[in-house]
Amino acid sequence: MYVPKMERSQNKEKHVTAIASDLPDQSPSISSWMTFLLALSCGVLVANVYYAQPLVGPIAAELGLSPKAAGLIVTMTQIGYGIGLLLIVPLGDLIENRRLVLSVMALGALALALAALATHMLPFFLAALCVGFGSVTVQILVPYAGHLAPERIRGRVIGNIMTGLMIGIMLARPVSSFIASVSSWHAVYALSAGVTVVLAVVLYFALPERRPQARLGYGALLASMVHLARTTPVLQRRALYQAGLFGAFNLFWTTVPLVLAGPDFHMSQTGIALFALAGVGGALVSPIAGRLADRGWTKPATALAMLLTSGGFALTLLTAPGSNLSLAAFVGAALAIDAGTQGNVTLGYRTLFMLGGEHRSRLNGLYMTTFFLAGAAGSFIGAWAYAHGGWTLAAWIGGLLPMLALIYLATE
Repeated sequence: MYVPKMERSQNKEKHVTAIASDLPDQSPSISSWMTFLLALSCGVLVANVYYAQPLVGPIAAELGLSPKAAGLIVTMTQIGYGIGLLLIVPLGDLIENRRLVLSVMALGALALALAALATHMLPFFLAALCVGFGSVTVQILVPYAGHLAPERIRGRVIGNIMTGLMIGIMLARPVSSFIASVSSWHAVYALSAGVTVVLAVVLYFALPERRPQARLGYGALLASMVHLARTTPVLQRRALYQAGLFGAFNLFWTTVPLVLAGPDFHMSQTGIALFALAGVGGALVSPIAGRLADRGWTKPATALAMLLTSGGFALTLLTAPGSNLSLAAFVGAALAIDAGTQGNVTLGYRTLFMLGGEHRSRLNGLYMTTFFLAGAAGSFIGAWAYAHGGWTLAAWIGGLLPMLALIYLATE
């Protein structure tokens, strides 16, 4: 029977497509060693942002800061980190990634060394600003890992790396407290500077080059972020979902130390540091979230993360404060809130990194900046709520934020 030429061509294409779909995925994969190295690097580098939080007292005393100015010790580092998210992270779409990583790490190591040597207020504040600026290396490495990982396991790889990042955040406070107790706060920054230098040498030899295809100027690159923010609905949704959860996360970890040190629990600084370790367990959910995303279950997993985060706050209100049962409820809440927040950020990364590699770093910068600002607002709201209505008011607000995100998710 005669078959028209066009139909024969279409049948041939269908046949080739069918054969190709039956073949195993032959795309290159990322090694376990490289995944571990990137996770370790993210954990070590992000810790630099959080080392100062338990050291505010001794740093302020030595530098002669008033109680009002002492808050700038942490704030300056966070400001530097926020500036880096907008001005440095997008360069991952423009500059060869290994060179960019090592350059920003060099700045971070120098800033840490200057902080270790600082004996006056202004040099320390300048160093703290640059410590935050240099720590955005983490947000260059996360999309870099997305480039290295094939699509079929991208969520799992990002989840593993986010586990390392979260462990770094949660261990930073107790580690800096311990080092300062046996030496001084100067030693914390000096050791971190040395570790950063050693890590940079390892990454120099271990990281493969990755040259972006973009040929934009720096100004055009930053301008393109405005266009991406306005025309990428997926980015808008994932950033707002995570803003609700990260705001609640920061509200919890800003307010809970005040609760534990207060008249209900009378916990020491060491006890509060040990309590912070409870959150590390929640970080282990990130690889699970990544696997769920790889299987196409992103939306139900997102809803579960929101319910888990909100439920953590509700758990703390079920028992009378000050009892052992209440303390156990707070530990359970820390696990739930950390698990929900970290699981959701992994789901967001996986979704955004599927949009294409040419603007992955810019998407990451916008994503991080949005919920980073929400986290700062959560810290402020938590302190205000605790001052005006105690933990009960703070917990109600903290539990409401993920539920608002869940309502928004329902409109997807």
